[in-house]
Amino acid sequence: MSDKSKELAVVLVSGGMDSLVTAAIANEAHEKMAFLHLNYGQKTQERELECFNAIADFYNVPKKLRKIIDISFLTQIGGSSLTDDSINVKDYQGESEEIPDSYVPFRNTHIVAMAVSWSEVVGGKKIYIGAVYEDSSGYPDCRPSYYQALNNLIKEGTKDGDIEVVTPVIYLKKEEIVKKAISLNAPLSSSYSCYARGDKACGICDSCALRLRGFQLAGLEDPIEYDQRPNYL
Repeated sequence: MSDKSKELAVVLVSGGMDSLVTAAIANEAHEKMAFLHLNYGQKTQERELECFNAIADFYNVPKKLRKIIDISFLTQIGGSSLTDDSINVKDYQGESEEIPDSYVPFRNTHIVAMAVSWSEVVGGKKIYIGAVYEDSSGYPDCRPSYYQALNNLIKEGTKDGDIEVVTPVIYLKKEEIVKKAISLNAPLSSSYSCYARGDKACGICDSCALRLRGFQLAGLEDPIEYDQRPNYL
């Protein structure tokens, strides 16, 4: 007899490694999952959507429980190298306390709001998101305190007040996320983390660098294709 929860889990799946591992963790805990993906005009939108569907196929998520929402108004707002063509994606510069220009203004709030609305419709009580605090390049919407505040808002602003956002990888280092992926047999080759291009990962943007360093620290080879693979150790 399965000890998995019968409660539907709504999982935010961007197609990146952190969201993949978050989906794998949700799969361990729940019998049924619904996957939500947001197209917001990011430079790697097509590749991320491919990864979303590949991950959903791997976990046998029914088509009716896959939701793809267009929030391309974020490109109209701009202000981020991910959505604004006038801002180039920067190469990795090492650790910094500054919020990078890859930060999409208030993005995670829009994303979680959509997930909460959909959860109210499909009956999900737990929303899984792959936010990572340490390796989040200083994004304010990846802080644990942000999710605490967000959950207070959801409690106040929903019909039954019983939907909760959970962040199972928020305190993990990238190498721990890589090892978690291996231990849960998550399909790493179906994930993609590059900010700059969709054909093959550049290997030098912030996101590629953090991912590659995670694999290097874990002593493992990243199965996806890169234009270049610098040593980040």
